[in-house]
Amino acid sequence: MKLRMRYFARLREAFAMAEETPLAPVRTLSELLDWLRLRGGPWAVELVPGRAYRVAVNQELVEGEALLHENDEVAIFPPVTGG
Repeated sequence: MKLRMRYFARLREAFAMAEETPLAPVRTLSELLDWLRLRGGPWAVELVPGRAYRVAVNQELVEGEALLHENDEVAIFPPVTGG
């Protein structure tokens, strides 16, 4: 499945890219995160379960078994705080 991946803040720096368009053999968000972790290095470190990050698909926050579709935009970013 072709996805548009976007990375923000510390994740953009850790992965050394702001975005990519991978062909990922996945159907759900959890499968995508597992697939990304298999890259090893910063992917395995930054996306480990329990690490603080959020995921939005087509600009809506999602979790776990959210279904993905061809050409979805998936954004991964650290949680933000404001004042």
